[in-house]
Amino acid sequence: MKFKGYLLCVVLLACKKEVAPPPPPPAPPPPPPAVEVDGKALENFKTLPASFDNPANPITEEKVTLGRMLFYDTRLSKNHDVSCNSCHALDNYGVDSHKHSTGHKAQEGGRNSPTVYNAGGHVAQFWDGRAADLEAQAKGPILNPIEMAMPNEKKVVAVLKSIPGYGDAFGKAFPSEGKGKKDPITYDNMAKAIGAFERRLVTPSRFDKFLAGDKAALTDQEKEGLNTFASLGCTTCHNGPAIGGSSYQKLGLVKPVDIKDVGRFAITKDEADRMKFRVPSLRNIDKTAPYLHDGSKTELGEMVRFMADHQLGKEVTDKQVDAVIAFLKALTGDLPKDYIARPELPPNGPKTPKPDPG
Repeated sequence: MKFKGYLLCVVLLACKKEVAPPPPPPAPPPPPPAVEVDGKALENFKTLPASFDNPANPITEEKVTLGRMLFYDTRLSKNHDVSCNSCHALDNYGVDSHKHSTGHKAQEGGRNSPTVYNAGGHVAQFWDGRAADLEAQAKGPILNPIEMAMPNEKKVVAVLKSIPGYGDAFGKAFPSEGKGKKDPITYDNMAKAIGAFERRLVTPSRFDKFLAGDKAALTDQEKEGLNTFASLGCTTCHNGPAIGGSSYQKLGLVKPVDIKDVGRFAITKDEADRMKFRVPSLRNIDKTAPYLHDGSKTELGEMVRFMADHQLGKEVTDKQVDAVIAFLKALTGDLPKDYIARPELPPNGPKTPKPDPG
């Protein structure tokens, strides 16, 4: 019986239908081809230098040390409560993130404070270009009644001379002066020291690595954004190492913009300059909102659409905007934390004026 049962099992197994193995899973789709950047688009850009040098004001470590102190010193303002860093906060990508900065007696200016980072690469300073360089720009806010409100250059120099530590610092920064020669503490030298410090405020980013040959430094979406940025025509104005700042352009070039600010026309009185402003740098643009000369735009996507519409006369898709924003974010660099560390300032002397809130 056992044998018969065994034979029956063998027969049943032999008769059982063979089951075909499951089919192999389908092969994964091939990865999309890597995005290639248009070589002509790259011709519009340059890597950031270590500093934006000015032959008329050679950078020295002594000037930089002095300029750093002056940049942070509120005693250059009438009420000792406003410094260069108040509106151009170095730990916040060189801006205060306000539509309009506040100065003496909480007064507001009429324009947005642009970032001081990479500003040495600009054709001129201020939105209307009224200062030729960083050294000239450093002189303006200190005497502006809305900003730092010092009455005149003579008063500023008197304050600096009343602070004993600055005598030594100016002497080291300008060694050809002093010791029986011209007094090194002058308004011009103050501006030169601040300018020397600012000329090293540069923020290289992954984009600079890409420009230098590291093709993996940007993602495919960022590369797509770069191609879109170029194909839309943005590189006409935003080019060079600062990716902007090298020209003046009329706001509302294609589609008019309703603003009261006449821009550079107020300086030159040339009708061709009406509503023209210095093109801003796009370095760190993701960190320096709000945008435009009046701080009227708060979102980067809003700004991309606005510029495409009013400057280029083009309607952009959501995909294009997202790609361009991805590229713009790749322009955010690292802050030079050691370089911008707040310095210890020399203490007041017995003749240092008191704060004047009036």
